Amino acid sequence: MAEASRVMEFHGTGRPLELRRYPLPHLADGEVLVRVTCSTLCGSDVHTYEGRRSTPLPTVLGHEILGRVAALPAGSAVCDHEGTPLEIGDRITWSVAASCGSCFFCRDGLPQKCERLFKYGHEPISERHPLSGGLADYCHLAPGTAICRVPSELSDAVACPANCATATVAAAIRYAGPCAGRVVLIQGAGMLGLTAAAMAGSGGAREVIVCDTVAERLRRAGRFGATRTARVDDDGAALRAAVEQTTSGRGVDVALDLSGAPAAMEAGIELLRIGGRYVWVGAVFPVRPLAVSAETIVRKILSIQGVHNYAPEDLRRALEFLGRSHAQYPFEELVAETFALEDAGAAFLHASRSGALRVAVRA
Repeated sequence: MAEASRVMEFHGTGRPLELRRYPLPHLADGEVLVRVTCSTLCGSDVHTYEGRRSTPLPTVLGHEILGRVAALPAGSAVCDHEGTPLEIGDRITWSVAASCGSCFFCRDGLPQKCERLFKYGHEPISERHPLSGGLADYCHLAPGTAICRVPSELSDAVACPANCATATVAAAIRYAGPCAGRVVLIQGAGMLGLTAAAMAGSGGAREVIVCDTVAERLRRAGRFGATRTARVDDDGAALRAAVEQTTSGRGVDVALDLSGAPAAMEAGIELLRIGGRYVWVGAVFPVRPLAVSAETIVRKILSIQGVHNYAPEDLRRALEFLGRSHAQYPFEELVAETFALEDAGAAFLHASRSGALRVAVRA
């Protein structure tokens, strides 16, 4: 094993990534050193790189990470989420954040909102923990990280987004409730929206309506479980017509917003049936206040749920879903290009200019 790890340091928008080397850490109890095999660039990585999202600096970006166990602490076992001790060489992924397990939110079933959260790909480089992102040879896992073994049948391209996109959608579907026999509306046909369509379809949804403003994204949706698609225009007429035709004018049972667009969320409330459930996922950046009628929510007995990050159990469900469904849905095609670690800057430019849903970086 090497004595040091290369990292591509991010120092802020408009500045090139810097190739640096840091010594590999001495592991304390509960820590794991992982040899990174693949990291895919999430939309939030691109937003940070371009200055639309802030993060502590300098940092190592990348939180959709796949790797193999390279080192374990001497004298103490580290277990995966199922309670099985890890071994050198295990192929793993892990939660986007490590949680303390003892604070108010951890005890209240919200470890993703831990008061001492350590979030991969978002932490400032420190002397104790410089290897915390995916754009590196190695990643240093902190205690409290939910670690899952990755099924061997899953390719890197399919498995790498699991600990962000797929697990977040698994959380949204969990909050939405059973999809069997229901009409589900998916707003946004990016990586999360296509994954949500596939999960809803696999969960037995009677109809899966996917909408987006970009026709090219909608063309993919049918291969990911959509039974109907609608391009959203200025007045939303096509989407309203699709919902009316599918539900005999009643409205959808469940809606998931993956777009974060205020207009989409305002429209979604009107498209829900009485007693419908609405899950908001996409609004993770500042937007204008919504124009929402409280009377509509009350009279229609609507439920609205926000989802940010996910619980460790959602990561397990995400991997189980991919294990069952990777041959049915073309997730591998969503990773457009692969770049070497030292070319990570070019990977960001390609992701930004091409509109690719995912771009991979390999050390």
